Amino acid sequence: MTKEDIITLPNPHLRQKSQRVGFISDEIKQLVLAMEAATISWDDSRDHEVGVALAAVQIDQLYKVVVMRNDYDNKEDRTFTAFINPEITKFEGKIVEDYEGCLSVPTVYGKVPRYSKVRVRATGLDGKKIFVTATGFLARIFQHEIDHTNGIVFIDHIKDDPEAFYKLNEAGELDKLNYETDVAQNSLLWE
Repeated sequence: MTKEDIITLPNPHLRQKSQRVGFISDEIKQLVLAMEAATISWDDSRDHEVGVALAAVQIDQLYKVVVMRNDYDNKEDRTFTAFINPEITKFEGKIVEDYEGCLSVPTVYGKVPRYSKVRVRATGLDGKKIFVTATGFLARIFQHEIDHTNGIVFIDHIKDDPEAFYKLNEAGELDKLNYETDVAQNSLLWE
């Protein structure tokens, strides 16, 4: 699998809810490997970005499966952890606005409000339960990816705020998007 297998808006599948995984079959294990490969391929094509996670729906597979890079601060780390049927069991902390991007929303970034702490329950590839208390950026990643499994894309949280949108310039810095020309004209993103 490569970056070309990652679907992007306005693909309607990104707005569909994924189904729970009942049994961790060889097919699901192969799906996880494909998701990791697609993320690495996308990552290799970018100078200033790191692919930190991917939901199965992003490669057009409607399963509640998420992979997360083990060290998202290190682009050289190409190891991941799989979370099967992840769900947030508790939102905690305060709501913080911070920048998010998405492999399925190319070139658009947003300042998205998210809880600063979440508790997550999932199943690992070995079939054992995983319980995570995530804070900061990790909490943001979990919320973003679990949203994907529910048919929600990060722009849905900010689509009514023209000041919340950004793009990455050639130096790898975020510049504010012009809402009139860069965002509003691309109405396909909001469908």
